[in-house]
Amino acid sequence: MLTVTLYVRQDCPLCQKAEDELESLQEKFPHRLVIIDIEQEGITKFIEKIPVIEVGPYQLTAPFDKKAIQMTLGAASDRINQLDTIQVETHQKRIKRGNEISFGDRIFQWISRRYMLIFNAFTFLYVGLAFLAPVLMYGGKIGPANLIYSVYGRLCHQLSYRSWFLFGEQAAYPREIAGLPALITYEEITGNDPYDIEAAFKFKGNENVGYKVAFCQRDIAIYGTILLFGLIFAATGKKIPSLPLAAWFILGILPIGLDGVSQIISQLPWDIIPVRESTPLLRTITGGLFGFTTAWFGYPIVEEAMADTRKVMAVKFKAANMEDQTE
Repeated sequence: MLTVTLYVRQDCPLCQKAEDELESLQEKFPHRLVIIDIEQEGITKFIEKIPVIEVGPYQLTAPFDKKAIQMTLGAASDRINQLDTIQVETHQKRIKRGNEISFGDRIFQWISRRYMLIFNAFTFLYVGLAFLAPVLMYGGKIGPANLIYSVYGRLCHQLSYRSWFLFGEQAAYPREIAGLPALITYEEITGNDPYDIEAAFKFKGNENVGYKVAFCQRDIAIYGTILLFGLIFAATGKKIPSLPLAAWFILGILPIGLDGVSQIISQLPWDIIPVRESTPLLRTITGGLFGFTTAWFGYPIVEEAMADTRKVMAVKFKAANMEDQTE
């Protein structure tokens, strides 16, 4: 028997008409009608095309008439009869798989509906633990704090002169070459060689200057703005379209690339360009632009894939429930 999926939405006269026309063709083309409310299932793909009929590989989008429905059902029916006649193994397996709800199906359905909650919770925890490290240091919990610093040290350079500090006189202690005379420099608070990277990595702070966050300023901006966009995306119903690739490159990749690469090149012993050190503000701006635009570019693409998964799972679960009810 054919399985016909009709995608509808509330207060849609055309949807009711399509349902009535399918019902009138039931005797000529026996079929199981699965009705999916796109708003209830979070399927935005068809929002401008409702009603939509799917049967096998065939799809009809509004506007269509009874004749078009009849032709589509006829084509789908002929195709199934041919496949049944030649007993194609993959066809039989597909039918069997379509009538069974596996544990994996339930997992995929759950993830497709709640993936943004998972992403946002993970990002919040990821950023939050970086801030927890200095809080623990301040509270005398050295062991747990060092564990966080150690783990995050594999993910970030943690250079003290490029990190934020909590519980100290200043929020940051840049190197003298950053050219910020209003701030106490890293050299002044530590007495270390400003080019000794290992010392800058190991210095976590003290009671006087505060304790550094386990992520550098740029990483905090990147992951913080990914979280910010994720919250906005979820709050707006995941309807924000993906940022164009060119805009992502110009607004996100180019600024952070110019800031970071020029800083590295300027400090090489070849005198290619004048020595420069990015400032906490510039690192935050470029990192924030990169994080926000990357999420803006990527999350809507993920939503397209998840919407397709929700669509497939909605049809499968509804069809399986109808099968159970008829047995």
